[in-house]
Amino acid sequence: MKFTIAIAFTCILACSLAAPPAIQQDAQVLRFDSDVLPEGYKFAVETSDGKSHQEEGQLKDVGTDHEAIVVRGSYAYVGDDGQTYSIQYLADENGFQPEGAHLPRPVQ
Repeated sequence: MKFTIAIAFTCILACSLAAPPAIQQDAQVLRFDSDVLPEGYKFAVETSDGKSHQEEGQLKDVGTDHEAIVVRGSYAYVGDDGQTYSIQYLADENGFQPEGAHLPRPVQ
């Protein structure tokens, strides 16, 4: 029991002494476009810290039992290593399907 308390205390102490996360600077919105339609939407946003996100969603099979929304988009950000990472994606009845040069590809 004393050993468990000592381990728990050591873990709590280590967590409290750990370096705080890096402080992020406030980013400014450079561009924001948005359009909402009866059967879909689209938006685009870019910020001064190198992030961007574009997305478009459309209803599919409207008025049927199989009605669903299909979303296509992309986003990019600057990683801690200074490299820009870009992801393109499709989200539909088959789930979220991202693609990017740095992501592993599914085995066919």
